[in-house]
Amino acid sequence: MMCKMLKRCFILFVILLGSVGCKSLVIPNDFVYKEIKTDTFVIASWQKITDYNGKFKVYIEGDGASFDAYGRPTSNPTPKGKLLREIAFGDGNSNVIYLARPCQFVTGGICQQRHWTTARFAQEVVSAEFEAVSEVVGDNEIVLVGFSGGAQVAGLISVAKKGLNVKKLITIGGNLDHLAWTELHGVPNLSQSLNLADYRDEYLKIPQLHYVGVKDEVIPKELVYQFVRDKNKVVEVDASHSYGWEEIYPLIWAE
Repeated sequence: MMCKMLKRCFILFVILLGSVGCKSLVIPNDFVYKEIKTDTFVIASWQKITDYNGKFKVYIEGDGASFDAYGRPTSNPTPKGKLLREIAFGDGNSNVIYLARPCQFVTGGICQQRHWTTARFAQEVVSAEFEAVSEVVGDNEIVLVGFSGGAQVAGLISVAKKGLNVKKLITIGGNLDHLAWTELHGVPNLSQSLNLADYRDEYLKIPQLHYVGVKDEVIPKELVYQFVRDKNKVVEVDASHSYGWEEIYPLIWAE
């Protein structure tokens, strides 16, 4: 029983801490830090925009440091890891946005602990991310890239909200059905959150590609296959949840 409890805490810690990297992250000079004020939250972003009429690539961060190593909610969900920022900052496309989740990097608005725990995909969270993307991108075509829980957010702003011109969805170790995920790991469900599974049929109509880690014990590849139901939309990578994704960087940049 104790071993099982420790494993659950470890799973929560890894997914909600985000990918941990030892090397420092250099922010390119052409990326500008901007805070986007929505009706409910202030959303942190780094933006590189050189073609206002061109396609935009928007990277949506994972759940961040929501829980500590003992499974206790943290007071600050800012991600410790650099995986998604590293990919975003290396993207040579004209218009690239790295978008944090509510209460990461900056607090403001209605931030409460539940917004990075049980309500991390709540209506107000999804609406804020939708507002932030809409404000920056407008009617332009978008490629959305979501890591871990950011995949859930990318999906929800595409189908639970209306108005974004989404050309393609890309996920990396994506949590597409958080109820299936919590049931798999035997942890409390995200009771105050929307779930992409309720919009599955509409979601699957959007062009998409899902990168899964064959060593990923946090979001096992089976959960993604189960949700997508099309092996042609899934690419297996020799990676764990937080490490080993470098080989797909050029593939994502090419989108």
